[in-house]
Amino acid sequence: MLKKFLCTIVVSLLFSCNSDLMYSDFKSTANGKWQANDTIAFQFNGLDTLQRHNMFINIRNNDEFPFSNLFLIAELELPQGQTTRDTLEFEMARPDGEWLGTGQGSIKENKLWYKENIVFRDTGVYKVRVMHAMRKNGDVEGIKALMGITDVGLTIEKSKE
Repeated sequence: MLKKFLCTIVVSLLFSCNSDLMYSDFKSTANGKWQANDTIAFQFNGLDTLQRHNMFINIRNNDEFPFSNLFLIAELELPQGQTTRDTLEFEMARPDGEWLGTGQGSIKENKLWYKENIVFRDTGVYKVRVMHAMRKNGDVEGIKALMGITDVGLTIEKSKE
């Protein structure tokens, strides 16, 4: 029994190690509600200035998320202060309502492309800010409290290219 347990732990550790992972952080929303005025912020530095990287926004949602897609506004601020702003749309569910992403039970995690093959040429602190931009069809005002988003994360990995 002990041998099986130790073998399971070793195999889990081998598969969970990702040598390409350079940064990963998650921020929880308040009670599974992402407020429209709640900007999720991340900061990082010390990445290889010659290496290409891929950036992902990670979203954990539960069954209370009422939409099949998700609109986000993401800002990347460079160490010298220049900021790029992107409006992003991600598919969160199939047409039949089945959630995309990974995970068992009611929480699904989606790893969503943000920036591909980006090089962080400048040394210093980079900042990423993520806000939701959800609204109902025909409504001018956005949704004040987006239900069902439990966590928002940012991961940066070395590019394979």
